[in-house]
Amino acid sequence: MSEYRMLAVVARRAALAMALWAASLPAQAEMPRAELSAGMYRIDAEVANTFDSRATGLMRRSFMAGHAGMIFVYPEEATHCMWMRNTLIPLSVAFLEADGTIINIEEMAPQTETNHCARRPARFALEMNAGWFAAKGIAAGQRIRGI
Repeated sequence: MSEYRMLAVVARRAALAMALWAASLPAQAEMPRAELSAGMYRIDAEVANTFDSRATGLMRRSFMAGHAGMIFVYPEEATHCMWMRNTLIPLSVAFLEADGTIINIEEMAPQTETNHCARRPARFALEMNAGWFAAKGIAAGQRIRGI
């Protein structure tokens, strides 16, 4: 067998082994979803309501649809903070009271460890693509419905 053919066989076997290994990994559980709204704008939000889902958030994602987001549901009201470690896309986060009223909105740059915190105790945090709230004219004091 020629050296070229042998390399091709080894490459194919390595690719097959990697594919079989990847197929054996447990699938990431689909997160629950909620339909929220901000004024006339619909939001298709993934619900991060467990410790693990809140810790992972939108890490390692390279894209999020324009009407999509992630709602973080905390077990208690507190001054929660977010950061962007391993998060590849720029985001805006709105910290929300229990009734969905926006406390404050923060802009977050990708792959940074700067803390972005609620200005007072919050029950929820809603992450959207960067600039989403500003582009829609949504500000502190307004409500996110559907929570």
